[in-house]
Amino acid sequence: MDIRDVPEAHLDRALDLSYLVFHERPEEEQRKHHRDMLAPCERIGAYEGDQLVGFVAAFPFTLSVPGGDLPCPGLTLVSVAPTHRRRGVLSALIAEVFRRYAERGVPLAALWASEDAIYGRFGFGPATQGLTVEIDSRRPLALRIDPDERPLRLIDPADAPAVVGPYFEASRTLRAGRIARDELRWTGEWLRDEDEEDDELSPPRVVALGDPVAGYAVYRTKGENEDTRTPGVVRVDEVEADTPAVAAALWRYLASIDLTGTVRAWGRPLDDPLLLFAADRDQVRVTGQFPALWVRLVDVRAALTARIWAAPTDLVLEVHDSRLPANSGRFRLTSDPDGARYEPTGDPVDLSFDVRDLGACYLGGTKVVDLVAAGLVEEHTPGAAATLDAALQTPRLPHTCDEF
Repeated sequence: MDIRDVPEAHLDRALDLSYLVFHERPEEEQRKHHRDMLAPCERIGAYEGDQLVGFVAAFPFTLSVPGGDLPCPGLTLVSVAPTHRRRGVLSALIAEVFRRYAERGVPLAALWASEDAIYGRFGFGPATQGLTVEIDSRRPLALRIDPDERPLRLIDPADAPAVVGPYFEASRTLRAGRIARDELRWTGEWLRDEDEEDDELSPPRVVALGDPVAGYAVYRTKGENEDTRTPGVVRVDEVEADTPAVAAALWRYLASIDLTGTVRAWGRPLDDPLLLFAADRDQVRVTGQFPALWVRLVDVRAALTARIWAAPTDLVLEVHDSRLPANSGRFRLTSDPDGARYEPTGDPVDLSFDVRDLGACYLGGTKVVDLVAAGLVEEHTPGAAATLDAALQTPRLPHTCDEF
């Protein structure tokens, strides 16, 4: 097996392998879109002779972390030919990914897991969670707060990257776990004319409040199913808002669109204010929760010292990393609001972590005390987990809705 770069001339081979693995049969337009999205990616393949039997691509993403941004390759289209499963192909591909990023000093990588059971053993931990929320919009949305009454305006999707893109970039930094979007990501993923998963949905609609923009929503609609008499649906892809009142105005609008009876929003943050200012939680229901962005700390020291900390800590962490042994060992983490240090030590251990669980906690979305209660982290010093949680805490929970 030869692990090497996949040249642009082999993009169609890589796509054919991915379509085989994920049971897809895209139209030519969709294939072209996938080619365009893969072009700027780093592409690594497993070759047996001239046959491509394994593939992984990495988007060159920038990810918001507490206090700033970090480069964070986003792994996608991880594929192994069904004839070559259980032969170490995936392990070899991931090992090459880690080798390259460790050499370059890249602190972390991320992915969305197609199968949760696979990626934990490579050190990825679920660092953000998403909710699916459904609103019964057959009656007006009941709210406990007054919506912002400034005018709403529909924006041509072609103009949306220029109009709401800067607003998204500014608001992105208020939560950890959010991926910067260039124009290709806006037009190629968020604002494509036809939805990749449901061709019955309308083209994207973008509604904004205020000028300058104080909030916006991206959504698609589907009319009533005449056979089943199922009411029309508004599928909400994104809602961003400066204030709860702006959010309330956007949700009220989405729930009042004519000829629809259900609003369905996927990938909402766990602390979405809608869940608190909705007056009737029978009308606004959480119908699902799922792990979203999985984070892998490639260089634990670089990652921990790059983020800001909410409270002082002085703890000794013992970290186990079977894939990147340089991360393994006993380290003293000292932090305060001005920064952190992370240095080897022989002092007694306060907390023992597997690197996947440290990755899950890194953005502040997973509590160390919960992992201790689950038997996944060992607390040697009483209160150490709560101390680390206080330092990791962020004003808003981390959130990722950019699936890739």
